[in-house]
Amino acid sequence: MGRYDRTHEILRTAALELFAAQGYDATTTAAVAERAGVSEMTLFRHFATKEALLLEDAFDPAVAAAVRARPTQEHPMRAAAEGIRAVWRQLPEDQVESVRMRVRIIAGAKGLHGAIERNSRATVDALSGALRERGTARTEARVAASAVVAGLSVALLDWAGDGGAAEAGAPGAAGLRDVLDRVLDTLGCRR
Repeated sequence: MGRYDRTHEILRTAALELFAAQGYDATTTAAVAERAGVSEMTLFRHFATKEALLLEDAFDPAVAAAVRARPTQEHPMRAAAEGIRAVWRQLPEDQVESVRMRVRIIAGAKGLHGAIERNSRATVDALSGALRERGTARTEARVAASAVVAGLSVALLDWAGDGGAAEAGAPGAAGLRDVLDRVLDTLGCRR
């Protein structure tokens, strides 16, 4: 891991710790930079906005690549669901709790409500773009991507709260996989 990547991860970790302790809205970028031991200017070299500390989504490019790799004759909903399933199944156990914490903070932060919708649109764009590259018509690609992202959002919010983990019956990555499998199956994308 290079110096840039280490600093990026230190900033993200500092932000998560402070957001969890103080709340997103009450935490300043100056406080995050101080906690990480860098200047605020360095923080903004890594993250264009405060919201990017939480919402920058490393999963979108990986999911789009997984969708593009699906068989071209596969139904768009299934290709989107299976692409998501494949990427999330690779999430290391030690990152599961970090994802849960991020989703909890995002759900509780009033200052992020508009940002959540923008972030979801970016995910829909990534998925629908991948579906279009597979030959799916524009409208069908957007419908499939939007449905899958909406379902995934509900599942992640439930999982991050108390209800989703309890329903899954399994801790950590296994619980997350169970929740994702159930929601993707509910969307009609059975394995």
